[in-house]
Amino acid sequence: MINEILYKERKILEEKKDLIREELNEKKNNREKINAKVKSLAKESKGSYNEEKETTEKIANVLKKDIEGYEESLLSPYFGRVDFREKRGIEESIYIGKNGITNNIRGEEVVVDWRAPVADLYYSATGGESYYKAPVGVIEGTLSLKRKFLFEDGEINDIFDDGLNELMINGEEGTELVDEFLKINLEESRGKKLKEVVATIQKEQNEIIRWPRNFPIIVQGSAGSGKTTIALHRLAYLIYRYKENMKGEEILVLAPNKLFLDYISEILPNLGAEEVKQSTFEELVQSKFKLKGKIYNKDDKLKDVMEEENLDKKEFIVNCAKFKGSIAYKDMIDKYIALVDSSTREINDITIDGYVIFDKKEIVKLYLKDLKSYPINRRKDEIKRYLSLKIKEKIDVLIYSIDIKWEPKIKEIKSKYEDLEERRRFLIKEYDNRDEIKNHILKNSKKQFNNYFKSWKEIGVKDIYYNFFTDDELFKIVAPKDLSYDLIDFMQQEFLLNHENGIVDEDDLAPLLYIRNLLEGIEEKEKFKHIVVDEAQDYSPFQVYLVNSFAKGNSLTLVGDLAQGIYYYKGLKMWEDITKDLFKDAATYVQLTQSYRSTVEIIDFASGALQAQNLGLKNAKPVLRHGEEPKIVEVENEKEIYKSIDQIIDEIRTLGKISVAVITKDTKEAEKVEKLLKKKSKHKFQRIKGKESSFIEDNVIIPSYLTKGLEFDCTIIYDPSKNKYEKTILDERLLYVMLTRALHYEYILKINELTTLIEKNY
Repeated sequence: MINEILYKERKILEEKKDLIREELNEKKNNREKINAKVKSLAKESKGSYNEEKETTEKIANVLKKDIEGYEESLLSPYFGRVDFREKRGIEESIYIGKNGITNNIRGEEVVVDWRAPVADLYYSATGGESYYKAPVGVIEGTLSLKRKFLFEDGEINDIFDDGLNELMINGEEGTELVDEFLKINLEESRGKKLKEVVATIQKEQNEIIRWPRNFPIIVQGSAGSGKTTIALHRLAYLIYRYKENMKGEEILVLAPNKLFLDYISEILPNLGAEEVKQSTFEELVQSKFKLKGKIYNKDDKLKDVMEEENLDKKEFIVNCAKFKGSIAYKDMIDKYIALVDSSTREINDITIDGYVIFDKKEIVKLYLKDLKSYPINRRKDEIKRYLSLKIKEKIDVLIYSIDIKWEPKIKEIKSKYEDLEERRRFLIKEYDNRDEIKNHILKNSKKQFNNYFKSWKEIGVKDIYYNFFTDDELFKIVAPKDLSYDLIDFMQQEFLLNHENGIVDEDDLAPLLYIRNLLEGIEEKEKFKHIVVDEAQDYSPFQVYLVNSFAKGNSLTLVGDLAQGIYYYKGLKMWEDITKDLFKDAATYVQLTQSYRSTVEIIDFASGALQAQNLGLKNAKPVLRHGEEPKIVEVENEKEIYKSIDQIIDEIRTLGKISVAVITKDTKEAEKVEKLLKKKSKHKFQRIKGKESSFIEDNVIIPSYLTKGLEFDCTIIYDPSKNKYEKTILDERLLYVMLTRALHYEYILKINELTTLIEKNY
């Protein structure tokens, strides 16, 4: 029976491949014709612009991309099949793949795109009466089969039937409820990049991916729950679903650092969404205005917090970062800007040669009343534009008033001097004086007008922020009442010291961007139709507020894990910090607890560090994929660690796994381990410092706080001892992050007595 099913499916595969080849040959023939036309048009245009040539080249590029997709699909055209009969319809077998494939010659849909509405049956339906949502409405019917395929060398190797609790593996029947297809995919060794998982998207993940775009969604996901992967697949889905009015370049992904951006860089192109913009928050700020100075980033600050021995100073650093990330700090800036904005000290008459062109009262009225709704600098531009329409009239009136002013002087000369020659001489002199003033006004009035507005707008974002800190009286007036003067003094001194040394604290990026928005406003072309924020728990409420201001219609996907919030002093304490205050309870909150990264044994081992945090989060539930227990490797002498590490790497390589990470607590420890391994180890290692844009080596030495979001075939946790990892929020979270990076194997290098967070787990 099973062999018969395999035989039939392999026969269907060949039929489908024939249809793909037929369409592929047609596309290749068309490409030859199009390329010939491009060459011909290039000759005709002789290097000059030709609209038809440009259009034809675009068609050629689209065709090239199509051909590449069809050629790729011949190796693995699809991964799933559903048999579905619509009400009052006939049953259809629908094959689902990463890309939709159509044979246009025969008018036949060969493979359905995974993002198509009907593909929802593969991900979410469970058999029997089922439905899916299409643009025309809900389509109801009966699902009789859900089948998964495992390909090898372009052929179907295994078949897995779902929904009826039947399992078929290499011709053997079973009744296990375990998703063996998922297990096989998870057992694969991972490279240096995150991969797409369209074949193994689970029901709860699928619901997030297909969530409507105009509703913010917050995903709290346990370590290894696939939240990053889900978020990126969601983007690919949104581009497909809303392709008529949403393009890749209108979407933004915000990631924690460049290394992480490189790690996820292959997913979106593989899903046909290569034009999506990817950035860090720091890069987003720098794209909005020029920022001179070295950035003191969050990892540098975390390192200093970890290493600071003066507890009072450490508390000030932490509380300063916490306050600068709060909405209360935004409100403080609002109050300061309002006070400065309402002051008319910088508004004066617009004059030339002592003559008033525009009265101060008129400008103040426009600024504080008539155009109040505009951002500050745009308001000034609008005032300039409005007054420039009236300047000719004002100058004409001014010139006329000068003529009137001179009339008494002319009369006086005429009556005073009887000698005609003398009278003539004084009249000419007076007329020359008058005309010189008039000519000077006519010649320079516009220049004086422009200079007025130039000097009025001259103060920029950084100037305002600097004045904010240096105006001690106003700073204390606008500060919250519960903010201590000691903390205020620390904030001011820290800012001024950084300013003198040409350093910009990353905690100041959000307020600087906010002031820029107040001055210039946010133009529609700056906004994105959707934004994904990864590791969202590490963003302050102020940062989330700003990110949301660049999203059209609150179209946001935020994914993160509070248990991994290592920047605890500035990040989100709980998701309610933004769901209530920012989104006014209009955001959807989803918690994912299923972990797909690590084995049962690794997740269980990490549970102590999670439970110690008392966050009220559900424990991660690993997919039923067993492996070896994390191993405690005792090392008597620190200098001998290379022996254990070399032995572990050798074992891992024989098991067919590739990526190995030696994880230390901080940078100092990473430097020490690097020196030890460089001298004695037979393997090459890359020490990750935080500025890298990619992994070069398969073996890395990496501080705990830089591993967030990353995963490795094997991790080696360096000396998680009692004296290093105490019962503090930071230590508990760092340890939890470290212990949840391994896909298959985990080793603990024990040099000193282990922390109790690990000790009780073995």
